[in-house]
Amino acid sequence: MDDDTTGTLDEALERLHASGPERDGWLSNHAPMAVEALVRRGQAPVVQRWLDRYGPKLEEMPGSAAPVTVRNWREALGDPRRVADWTGYFERETADRPWRDVLAEWWPRLLPGIAAGATHPVIRVGHSVRTLLAGEETAPRVRELAHGLGYWAARHQPLPALELLGPAPSAAAALDRVPLVPDPSGGILARFAQLTGLPHWPGQEPAEPEEARSALRELVRAATHRYATHGHGEPVMLVHAATAPNAVLRTLPALPRALWGPSLGAAWAASAAVTAAYAPPLRESSLDAPARTPGAEGATDAEELFARAAAHGDDHTIKFVDTALDVGDRTAFAAALRSIELNTPVF
Repeated sequence: MDDDTTGTLDEALERLHASGPERDGWLSNHAPMAVEALVRRGQAPVVQRWLDRYGPKLEEMPGSAAPVTVRNWREALGDPRRVADWTGYFERETADRPWRDVLAEWWPRLLPGIAAGATHPVIRVGHSVRTLLAGEETAPRVRELAHGLGYWAARHQPLPALELLGPAPSAAAALDRVPLVPDPSGGILARFAQLTGLPHWPGQEPAEPEEARSALRELVRAATHRYATHGHGEPVMLVHAATAPNAVLRTLPALPRALWGPSLGAAWAASAAVTAAYAPPLRESSLDAPARTPGAEGATDAEELFARAAAHGDDHTIKFVDTALDVGDRTAFAAALRSIELNTPVF
C-alpha cells in the first residue's frame, strides 16, 4: 500500500476503534475487515463512502467492568461482557511489547476457541496481521490487532469434543464427508452443539511446518471452490468456511513455526464446523455452478473482480472475494462471482 492508501486505512481504523466488535447483541462488526480488504485490493477511494453507509449500524464500545490482568485473565476468558476489558488489556500489552510477542503468547491460548463469534474474531486478527506484515506498524494498525485479540478472548468458546471419523484423502473430500447437523433450524451455537465428529484430515499432524502451511493452503482452496457449488445453502455463513482458515494462513508468518501444525488443526475444525452447520445436503448442490457462473459476464482479471465486489458493497462478499483472489484460479473466480450473485448488494 502506498502512502495515500496507508493514510486511508489508518484514518478508517481510528474512526472505527470507538465502536464495539458487535452490534444488535451478537452480530459482528465487519467494518475493520472489509476496509482492510478494500484498501489492500486497490479500492481505497470507496472506503469513506462504504463507512458512511455501514457506520450507522455500529454501537459504541461497551463499558469496562474491571481490568483484565496476568493474574485474572482465565476467569475473564470467554465472557463477552468483558470485551472492553479484554481490548484494554491487549492495547496495554501491544503498547509495552512487540506485537509479534503478544500474538505468539496468546495464539495458542485462543486457538481452541477459533470458532467463537462465528469465526469473526480470528478473521479480524488475520486481516490485521496481514496489514502489519505488509507495511508500516502504525499505531492504528497495532491497535486493530489489540481489538481483534480482545474480541477473540471475550467470545472464546471451544467446540464440543469431536470424534475423529474415517480419513479423507484430500481437503475437498474431507469437506464433502463432513456430517451435517441433524437440526439446522437454530442459530450457530445450537448448530455447533450438535457436532459429534469430523473426518480425520489430514491423517496426522504434519512433521514439518511447511507441510502444515501447504495443507492449510489446500484447505482454503477447497473451501473456496466448494462455495461455487454449495454457497446457496447459506450464502453469508458459508463464506466463513474459507475466510476463517485463510485468516490463519495469513497469520502463520508472524507465528513461531512450532505453532503452524496446531494452527492447521484448529483451522480445519473451524472450516468443517461451519460446513456441518450450514452446507446444503449433497443432493441440493449446484454442480454446474463453476461452469455456469463465469459465463455470466465473467470477470477478466482480479482487479475487475474485486471492483465488482466493492461496487456490490456487502461486507461478507468483499471478504470472500478477497480470499478467492488469494486462491487465484478459475474455480475460485467462479466462487467469487457466485458470492456476488447470491448475497444482497448494499449499493
